Amino acid sequence: MSEIICVTDRKLCGEDFLLRLRRIAEAQPKGIILREKDLPDGEYFALAAKAKDICDKRGVPMAVHGRISVARTLGVKWVHFPLAAAVACGARGLEGFYAGASCHSSADVENARKAGCKYAVVGHIFPTLCKKDLPCRGLEAIRRTADILPVYAIGGITAENYASVRAAGAAGACVMSGAMTCPDPEKYFRAFGDI
Repeated sequence: MSEIICVTDRKLCGEDFLLRLRRIAEAQPKGIILREKDLPDGEYFALAAKAKDICDKRGVPMAVHGRISVARTLGVKWVHFPLAAAVACGARGLEGFYAGASCHSSADVENARKAGCKYAVVGHIFPTLCKKDLPCRGLEAIRRTADILPVYAIGGITAENYASVRAAGAAGACVMSGAMTCPDPEKYFRAFGDI
């Protein structure tokens, strides 16, 4: 089974976003986090409903990003948050959800665990265009956090460096730019070797 999670960014797509989602879901990643955090609530809800249908038909879990009310309304059980939002929800608010948070340090991951999160996305690990002005945290960030919660590395993850991420203790990895822009999503995900 794949341990690669796709994090979406529709602005990177060179094709219709829902078509890209369908192609990614057909490649059978571990799941898809529908990030699209710039959308107003109504637009995000409409997109999430369509994305959920695409994912459900292909047996791929979808996470709602940062909007637990959308997850509740659509019956989505996986939610992903920025750390502060996960902490604000707390363990009681996250009860019944498979919840995760974006983290940048051991203290962040510990706070995510205390808030009731089941995993953390830690990054950015390698240089990436999405965070080109910030220094990367390197594999040591995974080594320091992997014993607190299952961690998924993000930031500059490629099929070529994925083995080093897993060797450092990551449960898997998240990809965004590559998944959104590659010519062949099935080939792209297969190259990681988990599928």
